[in-house]
Amino acid sequence: MSDDAAAPDVPPETAAALDAALAELPPGFRAVALTGAGISAASGIPTFRGPEGFWQVGSRVYEPQEMATAAMFRRDPESVWQWYLYRLGICRAAEPNAAHHALVDLDAALGRRFRLITQNSDGLHLRAGSPPERTDRVHGDLELVRCARPCTPEMWPVPEDVEPLARDEPLTAAHRRALTCPGCGGWLRPHVLWFDETYDEERFRFETALEAAAWTDVLVTVGTTGATALPTFAVRAAVESDALLIDVNPEGNDFGELAEGLDRGVAVRRPAEEGVPAIARRLAALA
Repeated sequence: MSDDAAAPDVPPETAAALDAALAELPPGFRAVALTGAGISAASGIPTFRGPEGFWQVGSRVYEPQEMATAAMFRRDPESVWQWYLYRLGICRAAEPNAAHHALVDLDAALGRRFRLITQNSDGLHLRAGSPPERTDRVHGDLELVRCARPCTPEMWPVPEDVEPLARDEPLTAAHRRALTCPGCGGWLRPHVLWFDETYDEERFRFETALEAAAWTDVLVTVGTTGATALPTFAVRAAVESDALLIDVNPEGNDFGELAEGLDRGVAVRRPAEEGVPAIARRLAALA
């Protein structure tokens, strides 16, 4: 993390609320961070639910909620792979920002008392240095593939022969060969949770993430609106366990409003790259 004196802080009123809330944490407290697309905004990664995620196949334009489905992959695996390989190129070109690095430092300070739950499949948390064993990627990872049938539960890194694509660039014969399952000869698929699929423990650590939210003393939600089920379940589990809830989001959202209405809650209306380092520094100092 950068030098504390040079690092930006939250506004004084928010800082005072944070300091008062964190002072009530017990010795040996446990912390969980739950991150969504907003933490990667400063890295230049769009959410893909907006215009950047719309995709044309023939004469029809598909919304992300249509492209990111098992049903669409069964109908048109090549178009789905084109979309994901375009996204993969954007994610690989991005770099972790101050918020990602601050959570790595917090993990180093707290060790097994910290857990990271991320909805993001962009890989920036791991590239920043977050340990995989304490990083629950509940929506998957664009850098991994698995059999689409599936003939095996095994996962593999995206094959080296698979290069990202420009927006309108088609798959090549080399792509098709490399995206073939070595076990059954069928298609490999991105290891992501699609909109018409459900969470599970084996692939997405669903139960592990919820258990962490239930045992934490402080839950920090970052850049997520709770548009999918797991963040809502995690926040509910933490609040029901009387954990401190801190929401970091420059805009109003359900989690921030909930935090503001709780006796043990703080809403930090700042971008992730400002709010997260300020919170992480304080938590690390209390470790």
